[in-house]
Amino acid sequence: MFEINIDEIDLTKQPPIEEPQRQYYFMAKARKLVKELEQKLGRKPSSHVSTFGCQMNARDSEKLTAILEMIGYQMTEEETADFVIYNTCTVRENANQKVYGHLGYLKKQKEKNPHMLIGLCGCMMQEEAVVEKLKHSYRFVDLIFGTHNIFKFAELLSNRLESKGMIIDIWKGTDTIVEDLPSERKYPFKAGVNIMFGCNNFCSYCIVPYVRGRERSRNPRDIIREIEGLAKDGVVEIMLLGQNVNSYGKTLSEPMSFAELLKEVEKIEGIERIRFMTSHPKDLSDELIEVMKNSKKICTHLHLPVQSGSSRILKIMNRKYDKEHYLKLAEKIKAAVPDIALTTDIIVGFPGETEKDFEETMDVVRKIRYSTAFTFIYSKRTGTPAAKMEEQVPEDVVKERFNRLLTEVQTIGAEEAKKAEGKEDYVLVEEENSQLAGYMTGRLSNNMLVHFPGSQELLGKLIKVRLKECKGFYYIGERV
Repeated sequence: MFEINIDEIDLTKQPPIEEPQRQYYFMAKARKLVKELEQKLGRKPSSHVSTFGCQMNARDSEKLTAILEMIGYQMTEEETADFVIYNTCTVRENANQKVYGHLGYLKKQKEKNPHMLIGLCGCMMQEEAVVEKLKHSYRFVDLIFGTHNIFKFAELLSNRLESKGMIIDIWKGTDTIVEDLPSERKYPFKAGVNIMFGCNNFCSYCIVPYVRGRERSRNPRDIIREIEGLAKDGVVEIMLLGQNVNSYGKTLSEPMSFAELLKEVEKIEGIERIRFMTSHPKDLSDELIEVMKNSKKICTHLHLPVQSGSSRILKIMNRKYDKEHYLKLAEKIKAAVPDIALTTDIIVGFPGETEKDFEETMDVVRKIRYSTAFTFIYSKRTGTPAAKMEEQVPEDVVKERFNRLLTEVQTIGAEEAKKAEGKEDYVLVEEENSQLAGYMTGRLSNNMLVHFPGSQELLGKLIKVRLKECKGFYYIGERV
């Protein structure tokens, strides 16, 4: 792991060109500027990071938080902080409206605090129309950057701290992956690890490839080195992250499959559990299924988004598989890993969806029997091909179908969970239960939650429990 003491950096010299040394130079510079602000305020400046969206965004926010702490900010949950940054999502248009609503609140806070800075980053900032709107209607925002240059955060913040006015730095795309930047983990015993960035799939309803850019895989040596460092630091569970982890390695100069990467990760001493998401059905190989079958560390949970059970709709969605392929794939996975818990994403009301198409989706749900499904009502996303499609399904029809699907998913999920009642299994203890006094909460390998009597010294440990009672989507357990 790259290590540097930023207090020893000579700021009289020009900043380095190489990364990440350049960013550590600007962390040192920002630290000096924040110290000056601290003397002016008579207290330590505060900062707040709000994360909207997916686990990729959450991982990015861990990096932002670590840099802010390193340069001298005190983190707070309050949006009245001296520096507030929103790491934005843009998967749905209402996510954008949510950010604009928050900005209205921040404008009033900034009028009360002349030293307050406001930063915006993430997927929403990759949209030209959004940046134009911010430039004209939200002039009080200080810092705007996107997904491709998040590694430049220290440099951009440093520049804003010694100047006035809005700083905008948006990249259209990049091949750059900068390693060895600070990161602040939410849990000491589990961590997310990016293995790739971007997406090449261009599903017709999805904005992600336009805002996250094309696929680019991290060097496997850098991934292994990072995980080895996490293991030494007490991490026992890792989540490998990518928009489509199954296509990992295709952009490397020496290609390596995702299955091959998993085999290397499994060798790392100290790592007890391996999770990954998200998997695209079109790229899930027999090689990967074989690795999952033989693994002692890969968790018995696979998130495999289907989106629709209709082959006709799947073609319009540009998903590159049909219903038959998906069902055969699920069958293969279940045969190889009999205790696997499959979860999925489903969109209801995609343009042109008929009752017959919807029944095809219900058929898939009944045949596969998902542990749970994340169900979404289709909403137009400006900038995607689906937004221009005719035959948008009437709202009342969509809602009725959505409710039927939800009932089916919940009924099947509860029935599947009930099968484990009375069995013994291991949980990774994650937190003290906020609802039940004297109880801890842990997660099974299949991702289900278990609440059981215990105390804080169990945090981060793998504990054997008996699943006494199934409560639908969680269990009440007891230590064995």
